[in-house]
Amino acid sequence: MKRSLFYSKILLFGEYGIIKDSKGLAIPYNFYKGALKRPDEKREEACRSNTSLAAYVAYLEKLSAENPETIAFDMAHLKEDVASGMYFDSSIPQGYGVGSSGALVAAIYDAYALDKISAEESLTREKLLALKAIFGKMESFFHGTSSGLDPLNSYLSIPILIHSKDSIEPTGLPSEVVGGKGAVFLLDSGTVGETAPMVSIFMENMKNEGFQSMLKTEFIKYTDACIDDFLKGNFKSLFANVKKLSSVVLQNFKPMIPQQFHTLWRQGIESGDYFLKLCGSGGGGYILGFTEDIERAKRTLAGHKIEVVYQL
Repeated sequence: MKRSLFYSKILLFGEYGIIKDSKGLAIPYNFYKGALKRPDEKREEACRSNTSLAAYVAYLEKLSAENPETIAFDMAHLKEDVASGMYFDSSIPQGYGVGSSGALVAAIYDAYALDKISAEESLTREKLLALKAIFGKMESFFHGTSSGLDPLNSYLSIPILIHSKDSIEPTGLPSEVVGGKGAVFLLDSGTVGETAPMVSIFMENMKNEGFQSMLKTEFIKYTDACIDDFLKGNFKSLFANVKKLSSVVLQNFKPMIPQQFHTLWRQGIESGDYFLKLCGSGGGGYILGFTEDIERAKRTLAGHKIEVVYQL
């Protein structure tokens, strides 16, 4: 099945803002992964995945017919494999903001795209944008609309810096400090989120001039500052800007934050023990956390499930 594994991703910064040309920073998260497989025996989850793949194949056939010059698949081979029981064996939780559909899209493209842009070749800006556009169309089946960034991150399996819709590039990250006190972590909300309804709320809010102004003068400003600080390893400044970003999100993106986490969100800002932000579109799934002292954050958040993603 060509490449075997495709990893989940985390959009560290840029959720919603990248729709309006803010910066964004996405990193692979290798803790979760998925692969296309042909089962030896029918298992319930394999059957469900196979059924979903059959519907997706019909969508891809229509998509390639509408975009023959840019998107083409070996449909005969793909249909044959799905008919024989192929499924996507994945540990990536769905509706958690870590790219479950993106990994599937990347796997399908890698195995069945004709004249594909290889992840191993030298990737120019034009090729990256072409991949992003293709993946955006492929992933729209799952979310209604898609930037294409999740599949792109999974396909390349490298950190990606988004400058704007038309400017993206691979990037390096500061060296992780094993055993470091500071950390980026995932907080499990215990509920599943859906991307399309959250994006609809955001687009409706964008009709409000006050919301538009907040997005530009506060949300995007602090998002861009956080990315610059993170990439340069300016962690003291990073936490100051993450605190500001966390406050802006709590004030203006409440529908995207599960109700039961509003108080916890505020407590982090007030205590300084941790700062929370959206992981993807929000509405459930994971919440992203930043802390200067992970052990203190764990004590404060006792009773909640935490996964450390990156140590500073």
